[in-house]
Amino acid sequence: MSGMQENLKDSLSNLMSAIQAAKIYKIEHPKFEDFIDRAYKSLQEMLRDRIELIIGMVEGELSIEHDIFFDLSQKLRPLITYLHKNQIERIVFHRDFKREELINFISFLIAPQKERGRDVEESLLLMGIKNIKAGKIKAMEMEALSPESGEKAMDFLEKYENSLKIVDKYTDTLLNEEKLDSLELRFNVVNFLENLLGMYQEFLDLTDVKRKDLTTFIHLLNVTVLSMYISSKIGFSKDEVLDLGIAALFHDIGKLHISRELLQKKGKLKIKEFSILKHHTDLGAEILLKYADALGPLPAVVAFEHHLRYDLKGYPKLPFSRNPHPVSLLISQCDVYDALAQRRPYKRSYSPLKIYEIMMKGEGKSFDPKLLYEFFRIIGVWPVKTIVRLSDGRIAIVREQNENDIFNPKVEVISPEEKREFMDLAERKGSIKIENSLDPYKEGKKYLHLADSEEEISFH
Repeated sequence: MSGMQENLKDSLSNLMSAIQAAKIYKIEHPKFEDFIDRAYKSLQEMLRDRIELIIGMVEGELSIEHDIFFDLSQKLRPLITYLHKNQIERIVFHRDFKREELINFISFLIAPQKERGRDVEESLLLMGIKNIKAGKIKAMEMEALSPESGEKAMDFLEKYENSLKIVDKYTDTLLNEEKLDSLELRFNVVNFLENLLGMYQEFLDLTDVKRKDLTTFIHLLNVTVLSMYISSKIGFSKDEVLDLGIAALFHDIGKLHISRELLQKKGKLKIKEFSILKHHTDLGAEILLKYADALGPLPAVVAFEHHLRYDLKGYPKLPFSRNPHPVSLLISQCDVYDALAQRRPYKRSYSPLKIYEIMMKGEGKSFDPKLLYEFFRIIGVWPVKTIVRLSDGRIAIVREQNENDIFNPKVEVISPEEKREFMDLAERKGSIKIENSLDPYKEGKKYLHLADSEEEISFH
């Protein structure tokens, strides 16, 4: 790599680190100061012999002036992906740009899109940023319009698949004992939090279109986001949610040390095979302890304890009695829920009500009663987006939970269409209730097009 390429790599790596730090710690945090100083200094060094630095992203490849650096693009893929997501294909740094302008530019990049103006360059000028320009390389051609629900589905599918690739990347890093960038990891977990939080039902709907070899990563991602969602709703701070998310992401990493043949075996495991499988908790803890400096002790603790159970009758067997960590118990709950909820060709599909009944049998045994109560208070017996049949024969979709009445959520009647309405079942007790749920891949499939289109009707 040439000296210029090396300097450019350092400059843009420092810029990416500053963006990540801003999202994790916020602009005002003292830890952000070190990252912004490094980014500003390295970019100024790049501008020492030129008036301006023009950086472009051409079809996913990094360019400076008229040269495209394919090798560099691979090393800076997180930055390119992040800028592309924010509709930025070109950044121009003028020699006179100030440190404050760089801070404001990063503030713009990490702000929710709904808070920005539609025109990037105009928005930057309004923020007082005169010496940094950004935007599209050329006007984006209008694509043929598709239904809004279709656009939302494709956007979510892209976010989900990108997240799966990230899970794959980090598990490979740990299994290969490679160096882990903990700042980048926390940044990606923040993205899980922002892009996927509260969308668990969509994960279930996507499962059948995924490749079988991604099953483990789907489970890890689902449990991670579900755990973060529950913890954020019961009062964990953002930092605590991030720490919990990282622990959830790696809670089953020991299983990736076990042969795929054993994990995918149909039928009952032999005693020796089950003994090997149970060893994955020790393996996971051993792997994660090697990264304790970067990740902290919590991931190793959760990997070791997530099959221990609330009453300590799980595994591994302990030489002394001690309560599992509350985070281990919470992630264990989400682990079991996702395992029961996921549709697989080799196992029966459980209805939401059946899952609730199965898990409630584990109250005080497998699960902490308080955490179990909080879990279903938030998720409900019938999760949001579940298609249900009402006692009057109409078909509805769950739109919102009633946390004080988990059996009677707020629903939207979607069939017959002429009787479409929103209704709070908690207010209709005794007259109407949910009879059962409809499998969206079987009897509920014909209602999917109605379930995805919410009309402007208010609850009454």
